[in-house]
Order: sequence, then structure tokens, then C-alpha cells
Amino acid sequence: MSQQPSAAPAPTSAVATVSERHDWWRDAVIYQVYPRSFADSNGDGMGDLEGVRTRLPYLRDLGVDAVWLSPFYASPQADAGYDVADYRAVDPMFGTLLDADALIRDAHALGLRIIVDLVPNHSSDQYEWFKRALAEGPGSPSRDRYHFRPGKGKNGELPPNDWESIFGGPAWTRVTEPDGTPGEWYLHLFAPEQPDFNWEHPAVGDEFRSILRFWLDMGVDGFRIDVAHGMVKAEGLPDLGSHEQLKLLGNDVMPFFDQDGVHAIYRQWRRILDEYSGERIFVAEAWTPTVERTANYVRPDELHQAFNFQYLGTHWDAEELRTVIDRTLDAMRPVGAPATWVLSNHDVTRHVTRFANPAGLGTQIRLAGDRALGLRRARAATLLMLALPGSAYVYQGEELGLPDVVDLPDEVRQDPAYFRGAGQDGFRDGCRVPIPWTREGSSYGFGDGGSWLPQPAGWGELSVEAQTGEPGSTLELYREALAVRRSTADLGAGDAVEWLRAPEGVVAFRRGDFVCVANTTGESVALPAYGRVLLASGEITETAGEAKVPADTTVWWTRA
Repeated sequence: MSQQPSAAPAPTSAVATVSERHDWWRDAVIYQVYPRSFADSNGDGMGDLEGVRTRLPYLRDLGVDAVWLSPFYASPQADAGYDVADYRAVDPMFGTLLDADALIRDAHALGLRIIVDLVPNHSSDQYEWFKRALAEGPGSPSRDRYHFRPGKGKNGELPPNDWESIFGGPAWTRVTEPDGTPGEWYLHLFAPEQPDFNWEHPAVGDEFRSILRFWLDMGVDGFRIDVAHGMVKAEGLPDLGSHEQLKLLGNDVMPFFDQDGVHAIYRQWRRILDEYSGERIFVAEAWTPTVERTANYVRPDELHQAFNFQYLGTHWDAEELRTVIDRTLDAMRPVGAPATWVLSNHDVTRHVTRFANPAGLGTQIRLAGDRALGLRRARAATLLMLALPGSAYVYQGEELGLPDVVDLPDEVRQDPAYFRGAGQDGFRDGCRVPIPWTREGSSYGFGDGGSWLPQPAGWGELSVEAQTGEPGSTLELYREALAVRRSTADLGAGDAVEWLRAPEGVVAFRRGDFVCVANTTGESVALPAYGRVLLASGEITETAGEAKVPADTTVWWTRA
């Protein structure tokens, strides 16, 4: 493995042991690691758990509170590990259970918590239950653990209903029965290799309660629940009566998403979690029509946090930002849950590239756009996000200002949606390219054997090594912002902001003695100097009690 660059020293008092912080999740900054793209310890071109473990000091020094690991379970990798073949085993490409144990122990020793992905909506088609269901044929009790149905049409040649896969095409695949004849169909809301569980079957609930306990006993601090709005399907699996169903996602309650029955499952899970010490948590990936429906998932006896996708999709526009911030805080306040804020993850174009392009192109963009503009806005958006009440999520590499890689050759792509005729855009590989650690090397310090997705030329100048200790670099901005956030009493947990009068296009709010101002316009604006400058995403000037804030810049002030 290439030599690890030296990291900046941890800010004084920035690191607390895992046992010291009460209600840590209410103001936590949680760092998402996509294991295959973070660090490769054995030179096979694929990131692994040992690679993550060796880089934990970097994450401690960055100033985050917890690390969320995308799936590392045993899997055929039809969908980058979200097709799980064994929920209690580590895929050999990532290491072993001993590696997972060592990672958890080392993280705790450094004051970091570990959150793992849980994938309860579907399994791999190589999961033992599903293989048994296929082998045993129609009428088998094993088939009741999934959604097997006879087809429509004269000979059962049509899918049981009109549901469409998120990855494109029908949400049903017909099987060949053990006698060689065309047979029943099974439901898969994602790839055909990911059959949906039937959560009406008691064995499914029993299995996942056991899986929870397995990883809790291993010492994990929580679970991010994949497709938390899935699992329960409307009774009778009714037709939706519409084509291009993906356009409806996030706009309405669907017969296969955001059904009220999911909440009974989470109330059972919460009772299990509460048996364990150490304030373990659940985080929901719940795509719902409104933030108000998202709040249902974080009621006091259910989950702790839910991703705020409404915020992630908001344009760099002051009015839109104020609206979604208010709606989020208003929705979370009655249930006593913290708001969460996120700008990037493994499924969307990195926000440096989204903000480099005109508004309205969505969260999957293939255009590089104005790189300098995108980085300037991304830095400003980060300071705004970290100033808001609640918990924040950081996706690996965003602290380096990495853009999406929009020009990957078609032959290297691995996103399963890319290979289907419709559905998701299929270009998620661009945000999954392995991150750079050093200026030089076959993979810029990712590992000694190249990388599973090609990295762009010039990636080394964005590396940890290149940015460490460099005044004004994006990495140092993140380090300083996280240190200030932790040491400033008015930042972190909370459920409200006090909006301040500001020019059009400017977001300004107060939290106690702290003031945040974000200029989302393309021009400099003159504002009152609200006190002592704590941090700014760009160069500002102050004269006679007035501050000149450049375009696309956020400033933190304190009156203390």
C-alpha cells in the first residue's frame, strides 16, 4: 500500500471516547465510507475493511463522530453489495469477520462510532432461502418468504401486475420451474438478482431480528436501513395503473413504498436496540413524498434519524433553502427527532458537479459544468449545512472537493441500472470512483494495484496529501469547520433558527451568539458585520462594521 500522507493533528478536545457523549446522534457528523472506493490494503484494486481501518486516524482528525459503512456483506455484487447472500458474513473482497471486529474496536478506541448498512427489503437471488424456493417449486412454504405469483394471460406469460423496477423494466421475473417449464413470477423492485422479501411471513421478521442482534453483539453503534420505506406492500399487490412510474416516486405514496405497515416493524426493532447500552441508533433511507411523512419514521419509539432527501435535492437558491429548512425543522420538532442534512452520497452526482450546472437537471448529471463555480458553491453549501440544527452527513471525498467523474468510458461502468433499458439514469459510477490519498502512485495512494474504476488525470492534486496543511484548501476548510462546530456551544443540536433580514438571494440566521450568512447570488453583497468572523468559505472584507461577502460564499460569525 502506498505510504499514508501525514494528517493534521486533531483539534484539542475534539475527540471524545465513545462512552462520553450523551445523545451523540442529535448533532453528529457522520462520514459515509463506500468501502470498495475508500482504501485498498492488499493491492487488488478494490477497497476493503483493512483499508478503512488503516485510515481511521484520518477520519478522527477530520473531526467526524461516526463512520457509516456501505454494505460489505457476502454478495455476488450484482448491485455493489446491496444484493446480500449472507447477512452474517463479510464478502472475501472486503476481508473477514475478524477484519470487521478489528475495525469496530479500533474505531471505538479513536472515539469513532460505526454504523453499518442493513438491507431488509430484498436479498440476493443467491441467498439460501431464495435458492431453496426455486428448487422446491410452486406451493413450497419457502416461496411464501418472497412474493411469488402466477402470471396473467392465457399461459401465465404476463407479469402479475404492472409494477416497474426502479432499475427499469418490469418489477417481475418469471422463473423456470424444476421440471423445466415456465412457471411463477417473483417480485424485485430493483434488479432481478434482488428478490423482495415478503414481510408478512413471520420467518422474515425473525431472521432480521436475529441479524440485528448479531451485529449489535459485534459492537456496531447503529444501522442505516436501506430502502426503509419499502418492505411492506399494499394488500393484494394492486396495479398502479400508470407507466413511467419512476416519475411518481417521491411525489405520492406508492403501493410498494411508504406503506404504513413498515412502522410496526421499526417499533419491534427499536425495542431490541434499546436493550443494548451505548446509545445505538437507526437511520432511515426513506424516500417519501414529503418531509412530514419522513417524520413518521422517527417518532420516539421508532428510528432515530432519517435522511433529508428534500434538502439534498434543493437548488443553490436562498428562497428554496429557507423553505426546505423551515419545513424540515417544523416536521421534526413534534416528534422530537433531529433534522439531518446531506449534500452527496453514493447514489447521486457529487454536489460539486451538481452546483456547477444550471438548476433543474436533477441529481444525476453527466455534464462537468463550470468546475470553479461548482466548487465555490459546494464549499459555501457545506458551511451552511454544518451550521444548521441537527446532524450532518459527509460523503467520502467531498471534503477534498472531488467532482463527479462524468467521462467514464462505457466499457468500465458497473452500475446495474446502466445496463437496463430504462429506470435510473445508471451513471452512479461517477461518484464512486476511488478517492485520492497521495499526489503520485498507480492509484494516487488508494492502493498498490490500480483501482476498480479509473481515476482521472490530475486526481493527485485533489488528494489528501496535496491539501493537508494547504491554507484555503477544501480539506482544511472541512477540518476547521468541524472543529469550530464542535467547540461552539450554539452549533450542533437544536430544532430552530432565527431568520435575519437579508438582501434577496442571501440566507441569514442566528443561533444564540452564532450567525450564519450564505450569499447564493452571483454578486458580492454588503452586510452588517455580525461580530467576530469564525470561518468563511471565501475571502471577505470588513470595513467600518460592514462586511463584503463575495458571490457564492458562506460566513460564520460569533458575538461571543
